[in-house]
Amino acid sequence: MTELVRAEDDLTASLPVSMETADHELTEAARARVAGGFAANTSRAYQRDWESFAAWCAAENRSALPATPETVAEYVTHLAATPIRKGTLRAPSTIERALACIQSRHKKAGVPLNAEFARLALRDYRKERSSAGHRTRKAPPAELAVLRALVDATDPATLVGLRDRVVLVLGFALMGRRSELAALDIADLTVTEDGLEVAIRRSKTDQDAVGEMVPLPYGSHRETCPVRVVRTWLSMLEAHGVADGPLLRAVDRHGRLSGTPGATMRGAGRMSGDGLNQIVRRAAERAGLKDAHTYTAHSLRAGGATAAAKAGASVSAIARHGRWSEKSPVVHGYIRAADKWRDNPMRGVGL
Repeated sequence: MTELVRAEDDLTASLPVSMETADHELTEAARARVAGGFAANTSRAYQRDWESFAAWCAAENRSALPATPETVAEYVTHLAATPIRKGTLRAPSTIERALACIQSRHKKAGVPLNAEFARLALRDYRKERSSAGHRTRKAPPAELAVLRALVDATDPATLVGLRDRVVLVLGFALMGRRSELAALDIADLTVTEDGLEVAIRRSKTDQDAVGEMVPLPYGSHRETCPVRVVRTWLSMLEAHGVADGPLLRAVDRHGRLSGTPGATMRGAGRMSGDGLNQIVRRAAERAGLKDAHTYTAHSLRAGGATAAAKAGASVSAIARHGRWSEKSPVVHGYIRAADKWRDNPMRGVGL
């Protein structure tokens, strides 16, 4: 008889363990390896989603694993009807992630799950939201003109200002995810005659951590040239005695760099994803951009891709540079955003 048990750190799906044979057993070391196979950000989000589903199933006297199609459809309906705070219902994308988590748990446990009912329920919720006037909220892309405004709102004569400029320019030029930017170490950057090579050791689409080297050429303007901006920052770090560790660091209220003597932050003070979002948002506010509060680190990634599309870069080149699948609807969305004006059928008709 096979029972389902969870990995010790509770990051993975339930795993089969046989009570009669060692063929289905996992040692603690193997469980830790399986758990570590998940991307950290995905693990945390999926863990919260799974715990919520398991708790709801327990309250409703239902089985979470294996779950029936009816149970999962009922859970989707429950999420769609339950406000996350007063007057605010969940976005369909949030429910989509919870459903993906449930399916992933079943797949990794070797248990089949038919989620057709649940997906039909989610589709109906999307239509209901659309009819009520709700639109999918996305961080606006920080295209080139916006990037220049953001950069102009930083002061490169200060540690904070120069660091923020690096975040803005590097995020745009790399088309970087905030997790990729936050994970960068000084050793991941190599300045060459042709430009800057940035090692992305792991990303959302590189779950096996094979890694990728992303080349960044020199820019035409010193203020937004990724090579010059990064070299200036590296020189600043070196002047403060920092030669290794995180590239993007916190600066305390006294202007002291994390990882240096006297700094109030613990450890090396690596910037978090939320910290990067705040940098972009504060720069947007200082620049006086409309709806400044909606800008995030993702705006830099979207802006870089959109700018490349407008400049005529191919889908494959943009996808490769930004570490997307070439079939990703996100990439094609950026291409369409650029083409809707360039290739507009009403252009030149004589209106």
